[in-house]
Amino acid sequence: MNVIDVLNRIEENGFEAYIVGGYVRDRFLGIESSDIDICTNAKVKDIMDIFSDINCVPADYGSVKIVTNSLRIDITTYRRDLKYNGSRRKVEVEYVDNLLDDVNRRDFTMNTLCMNKDGQIIDILNGEEDIKNKTIRCVGNILDRINEDPLRMLRAVRFACVLGFKIEENLYKALKDNKKLIEELSLERIKEEITKILVSPNALYGLQLLKDLDYLDVIGIQYSDIVYVSDICGMYSQITFINEFPFSKEERNNIDNIKKIVKQGNIDNSVLYHYGLYISMVAGEILGIDREVISKMYKNLPITEKKELAITSSEICDILNIEPCKIISKVQNKLIDLILRNVLKNDNVVLKNYLVHNREKWLDEGASI
Repeated sequence: MNVIDVLNRIEENGFEAYIVGGYVRDRFLGIESSDIDICTNAKVKDIMDIFSDINCVPADYGSVKIVTNSLRIDITTYRRDLKYNGSRRKVEVEYVDNLLDDVNRRDFTMNTLCMNKDGQIIDILNGEEDIKNKTIRCVGNILDRINEDPLRMLRAVRFACVLGFKIEENLYKALKDNKKLIEELSLERIKEEITKILVSPNALYGLQLLKDLDYLDVIGIQYSDIVYVSDICGMYSQITFINEFPFSKEERNNIDNIKKIVKQGNIDNSVLYHYGLYISMVAGEILGIDREVISKMYKNLPITEKKELAITSSEICDILNIEPCKIISKVQNKLIDLILRNVLKNDNVVLKNYLVHNREKWLDEGASI
């Protein structure tokens, strides 16, 4: 089933249905998208009945999700937003029967274009003209829109960044004058928008907009010079956080490790061994080191993990005449360091001879291992 089939089926059951928002905007710009929003005067129960034979589930605020192998479709009943709670999440809506009311509740004119099953564009608020002029313009009263949901302030910056648009003068002024509204947003919602900015090839423009609008302190980030890299952890590693962003453990580890390598300023065998190829590649991109050079270095590593060490724990114990203990791990790490620095070859005989000749050193608790 494709999106036209969805529209046809809704209409065959006596309801209106239009593709609306980002998909239509992106289609106009020649951008492919697999996320599709459909608005209709059918209620959730009607939609569930119409698509009872396929995988569809009710979602928030009077919408139904349909997921296929290639598409994600949200079908939403026409509505008018009535009330927002303290966190600016919609908590009360009124379902309506006409497209105009539904379009007028949206954020920016470029997101108000609708398309019917025949591919015809319905442009009620001149969104097509703003798309042609690459302009982000607010729908209706600007202060009403951003007070309803301050996330729209960051969305404006994100759209400008991702699409390469400019923000209309009156909207820009309102965004700057009302920056404090952003403090009402959760860090999760802020991070979601900042991430979308940072993964865009146009990220530096987005960051400059955030700085020009005086949003950095409100959001809780600072930056100076940033090298654009396609990896999101690589971008975040170049930012200083005033507020504690909600990173996962893996994200935080990756960001911290990239920072350590960049601070060191180079990629060597030890970096590649301890941090792996992926983290080293990202840090190398920030440092301006060619990816092929790093990849070749990794392929030529004399050892990539401890289990490749050409001497066993038992052999180390026998040579040092000791029982298994913590010193074994220290010896192994030292051997690996010497191998990575090409002082020793990762060869059983070579490593045994080295331990034999340095036996007293390893057994001296005061020695530096």
